[in-house]
Amino acid sequence: MIDAEVRSFVTGLGLPGLVDIHVHFMPESVLRKVWAYFDNARANYGVDWPIQYRFDEDERLRLLRSFGVVRFAPLAYPHKPGMAEWLNEWIREFAARVPDAVPTATLFPEPGVTGYVEKALDAGTRCVKAHVQIGGYDPRTSELDEAWGLIVEAGVPAVVHCGHGPLRGSFTGLGLFEQVLRRHPRLTLVLAHAGMPEYVEAFDLVRRYPNVYLDTTMVGVRFGAPLPADFVHGLAEFPDRVALGTDFPNIPYEYAHQLEVIAGWAEDPRLGPDFLKAVLHDTPARLLRLPDDADGR
Repeated sequence: MIDAEVRSFVTGLGLPGLVDIHVHFMPESVLRKVWAYFDNARANYGVDWPIQYRFDEDERLRLLRSFGVVRFAPLAYPHKPGMAEWLNEWIREFAARVPDAVPTATLFPEPGVTGYVEKALDAGTRCVKAHVQIGGYDPRTSELDEAWGLIVEAGVPAVVHCGHGPLRGSFTGLGLFEQVLRRHPRLTLVLAHAGMPEYVEAFDLVRRYPNVYLDTTMVGVRFGAPLPADFVHGLAEFPDRVALGTDFPNIPYEYAHQLEVIAGWAEDPRLGPDFLKAVLHDTPARLLRLPDDADGR
C-alpha cells in the first residue's frame, strides 16, 4: 500500500475515516529540535531516520486529511521543567483553530503540575501525553500522584511512552509504570508503541487492567522491534483494546506502511474486518469521546 491508496482503502472498509490517537504537532521551535534529533539518529539510535513528512503545518494537515484522517490527537511532550504548561496552552490554541484536532495536554513532575493539569482538563482536554523516556522522570513520583488522580477522575486516556524502546531510560519499563497503575487502577492507559519492545508484558497489563489499551505506533513496521510469534494471538484476545497510532509526521516511511501492517494482522481469521474497523476508527474514537456521527466529530 502507498499513501495515494489510503483513502480508497479506508472507504472500502465502510469507515467514515481514520482516527489517529498518536500524532505530533508542536510549536515550530520545539518541532525543529525534534527533527534535529532525528537528523542525528545514526548517533542517537544507531540507524538513519529520514523524516518522511518534513513540511510546514498547513501541508502536514493537508496530508492527514488526504489520507482520510477525520480526527487526531496532537501530542506534545516536555523534556524539562517549565515546558508543559506552555505546551498545553499552545495545543489548546491549535485545537481551537484546527477542527480535526482533539484537545490534548501533557505533564512533567514539577511544582504546579496538579494545577495546570486540572486547568487543561477543565478546558476540555480529551487525552494526556506522558513521555517517560524523553522526560527522564519517574512517573511514580509523589509530585505526579494528584495529577494521575485527576486524569482518572476525568476519564480521559493517558498515552504514555514508558517502554524501553527505542532506548532504555532511567525510568522506562512496563513493570515500573505498573506501580502507577497499582495506585490508580482505573487509569485509562494507552501504551504508546504497544509498550515496545515489551510486547508480552504489555498484553499482560491489558489482561490484568480493564482500562489498559495499546496503540499501534511503529508496531510491526520495518523500523520497529521484532514482534513475538504469538503477537496476533494477543490481538485476537483483546481486539477492542487496540487503537491506531502512527507518530506522523516523524516517521521514516509512508503513513500507508503502518496501515498495511495492521491490515496484515487482520488477515488472521480470528480478527478480520471488524478488527480493522475497531482499530482504525471505533476504538480511538471511543477513547477520545468523539460523538457518534459520520465523521467522528
